[in-house]
Amino acid sequence: MTILWDNEPGASDRYHFALGEVALLSSAPLVHRALDDDPRADLVVIGPLVNLDEASMLVESVRADRPEVGFILLRHRLDVTTMGQALRSGFREVIASDDAPALSDAVRRSRDLTAKLAGHHGGTAAPQGRIVTVFSAKGGVGKTTLSTNLATHLALSGLRTVLVDLDLSFGDVGISMQLLPTSSVHDAVAMHGHLDAEGLAQLVTHHQPSGLDVIAAPTDPSLADRVSAQVVTELLRVAAASYDYVIVDTPPSFTEHVLAACDVSSLLVLIATLDIPAVKNLKLALETLDALGSPRDSRVIVLNRADVKVGLRPEDVVQAIGAPIAVSVPASISVPASVNRGVPIVLESPRDPVSVALREIADIHIRARFGGPVDEPHRRSLFSRRSR
Repeated sequence: MTILWDNEPGASDRYHFALGEVALLSSAPLVHRALDDDPRADLVVIGPLVNLDEASMLVESVRADRPEVGFILLRHRLDVTTMGQALRSGFREVIASDDAPALSDAVRRSRDLTAKLAGHHGGTAAPQGRIVTVFSAKGGVGKTTLSTNLATHLALSGLRTVLVDLDLSFGDVGISMQLLPTSSVHDAVAMHGHLDAEGLAQLVTHHQPSGLDVIAAPTDPSLADRVSAQVVTELLRVAAASYDYVIVDTPPSFTEHVLAACDVSSLLVLIATLDIPAVKNLKLALETLDALGSPRDSRVIVLNRADVKVGLRPEDVVQAIGAPIAVSVPASISVPASVNRGVPIVLESPRDPVSVALREIADIHIRARFGGPVDEPHRRSLFSRRSR
């Protein structure tokens, strides 16, 4: 469905050549309500007399939850300032209101992009990946080790997998896997509002030994503030349309980026260790997720280094947090050794007890949850066909 926000009499007739039948609405709240009521609505055209600031606010409020919806702005006169503000706000195109052929072409391009974002090709639904966010409210518990190894195992299993490092200030995924990324999450900022599969391919670094793709954190911590939650949402949704699994590594706090990832995730893997601060922070994290409305059945709790003798037992953790532990991962000196060598332990030492526990998380608590191992994993797309 196409929505036309325009206050001029006869607007629907004036643009009928390019838009066809439209729902003509006269205010931002009405447009917002119409989008909420109709998930099939995929295009909003905003008339030339609508206030640009109001129009921009509407686009910014919608695009985080509905990145597939296209917005086209009509203006009586095109100028650089208007076009700059509109494109920064998330409009896909700005068109002269009297140029019907240009508007028709813009509508076609917008719908093509919407189809890609929604994972549709030629009218057939493409496989949608699962987004799995790995989180702990305390640092030093092994989030990055868990994330890199889960993602590596999934990739080794023949599943198209991308690992996204959302620790935007101090992310270690790249160095943990001996990668030298030339791009990062920050590069998605320039593509916001029109990020597609081809743009996503420009962000990834390929880990040749496993077949895993990685989207690294910026090397400059100051760039973290330039990445908005809306950019993260769009990035993860586009990635989910191109991969079987999207694994998200996170910083040890509920930043706006982490909250955005949690909102679009199919599963949260929460980590604790046998120390009071980690258990306390896990309990607070669970309470925060409850308050945010996160479903409890979409969480998997992992106890890392579960066999160390420090006066706290796994059953004490269960009692403290009021939730079961899904998997206990043993401690092993092989883990820091593999990290220092930049080789995931599931790849370097697949028979190590830690590798066995990590595969259990991936195979039983991730893959099986979403229907079990697939018979024919998706063949590598343009991401793996790039020159290596």
